[in-house]
Amino acid sequence: MVIVVAIDGPAGAGKSTVARAVAARLDRDHLDTGAMYRAVTFAALRDGIDVADVAAVAAASRSLDLAMDDGTVVVDGIDATEAIRSDEVTRSVSAVAANSGVRAELVRRQRAWVDEHGGGVIEGRDIGSIVFPEATLKVYVTASPQVRAQRRSAESGSLLGDLDEIEAAIAARDLWDSTRDDSPLRRADDAHLIDTSERTVDDIVEEIVRMLG
Repeated sequence: MVIVVAIDGPAGAGKSTVARAVAARLDRDHLDTGAMYRAVTFAALRDGIDVADVAAVAAASRSLDLAMDDGTVVVDGIDATEAIRSDEVTRSVSAVAANSGVRAELVRRQRAWVDEHGGGVIEGRDIGSIVFPEATLKVYVTASPQVRAQRRSAESGSLLGDLDEIEAAIAARDLWDSTRDDSPLRRADDAHLIDTSERTVDDIVEEIVRMLG
């Protein structure tokens, strides 16, 4: 049976941790679509392309040799798993993610990935609303701004600044993602809302598995 579990949510809400854990529990493959947008951003910056050059970045996304497997991101034959998480990529990825040409190309690749893998657990910001509107199960994870900032701080080792600065950066990213013209961040009408602020990963996974019946 082809099962597609769509897990959406804003930065720091815990969707990557939850998605990986659900995939492991279900013995299904996992796709981090945010890493795909980071890969395009990384490639554009590497090649000296201005991320504001809509046409050039869209063309780069179409020509990109991108492979994603077991958490590894390979761009044009080079392991870029760590490089796509750099501060430079993080600062530029929102502009790339708002590029309609890039989104069209990556949505095509995401749907092809699901066809090739026979389903899976897919995380992102528009999976349940745009990419897989007929997903078997849609989940939208969120958390309080304070918890999200704390998580980002822990992940970065405080390289992103103090908690107030991180929280402000998260709020700015939320505003950008939720107000962009193409595929804005939003909870699909039929998505189950889960607040991860005060819950364990195991508890959340159990709830999602129960939803699948």
